[in-house]
Amino acid sequence: MTALTRERMTMPQPSKFWDRIAERYAKKPVADEAAYQKKLQITRGYFRPDMEVLEFGCGTGSTAIAHAPYVKHIRATDISSKMIEIAQGKADVGGVENVAFEQTTIEDLDVPDESLDVVMGHSILHLLADMEAAIAKVHRMLKPGGVFVSSTVCIGDFMPWFKFVAPLGRVLGLMPLVKVITRRELEASLTAAGFEIDYAWQPNRGLFIVAKKAA
Repeated sequence: MTALTRERMTMPQPSKFWDRIAERYAKKPVADEAAYQKKLQITRGYFRPDMEVLEFGCGTGSTAIAHAPYVKHIRATDISSKMIEIAQGKADVGGVENVAFEQTTIEDLDVPDESLDVVMGHSILHLLADMEAAIAKVHRMLKPGGVFVSSTVCIGDFMPWFKFVAPLGRVLGLMPLVKVITRRELEASLTAAGFEIDYAWQPNRGLFIVAKKAA
């Protein structure tokens, strides 16, 4: 039995945590609306109407739905079935037909290599057991010249001590897996996977990055 297998058997599953808080999460207002709108605007600068887009860790679907009018199709996934249920409800109410919501993880996601124009992963990289593997997978999925758009809390830059608190909070079911990473570590992981940083902006504790795959 590997260490990872033992951890999965002893730790609460992330899907259960997010299912439990889904309704409360959906009602929570955006912490910085101006910054969020700027991120949407910057992302749309990379869109074209014929693009195929993936968002993993889509939560309750607000970002995917906001971007839907600017691309051909968005596949939006999340680990939580409750989050996906809420997201689909929003799309149904808004008449959004070019976003397909699906419960799955980035690890289990089956996407052909070089088939996507844009991949988005917001507030998710620091919640993954293997961030580097996910970034490498995103790089493979993207077409040459494609971009990976992410917004990530770099906890290691302002709360390095949190790495001692996070495991206890996870065992108690108070929080999901949280990785304490720094901006330097995140950018290094992206460049190691073959990306070039095309745009980076850190309005607060979240680092917004557009990373491009070589054409």
